[in-house]
Parts: sequence; structure tokens; C-alpha cells
Amino acid sequence: MARQSISFTKPNDEWLKTQVDKKEYSSKSELVNDLIRQARKQQVEINWVRAKLEKAENSGFTSDSKNEILAQSKSLLNG
Repeated sequence: MARQSISFTKPNDEWLKTQVDKKEYSSKSELVNDLIRQARKQQVEINWVRAKLEKAENSGFTSDSKNEILAQSKSLLNG
């Protein structure tokens, strides 16, 4: 695993310490890695929505119903 040195603002550092103190995570590194994983997953979801919107805009219409689009979105969010 690559090692990095990063600096945090005081409020962010305090928040990280609080999460570790509450035993939510065993270390700041574990928490930061989890936050990065969440951000990466969120970016995948954003890219999926953006691609669907671009496709819809380019075609003018989508044949998917509101319920189908909602179901697809929920499926992606739930992995």
C-alpha cells in the first residue's frame, strides 16, 4: 500500500479523531480510505446519470418510464 503524508485543517482533523475515538474506524487512514472509496463510487454514479442524460438529450426521447429509470438508479446505488 502506498504511503502518503497529508495535512488536515483543524476542524477536519478533529472530526477524524472523533470518528476513530467512537470506534467507527480503527485509524484515520482507514477512515480516509473509506471516504475515498465512497467518493469514487459516487463518481461512478454521477458518470452513469450524466451518460443517461446525454443519451436522452441526443436522442430527444427515452423509452424508459419514470419507474424504470428510478429502478435502474436504485439498482446502481445499491450495487
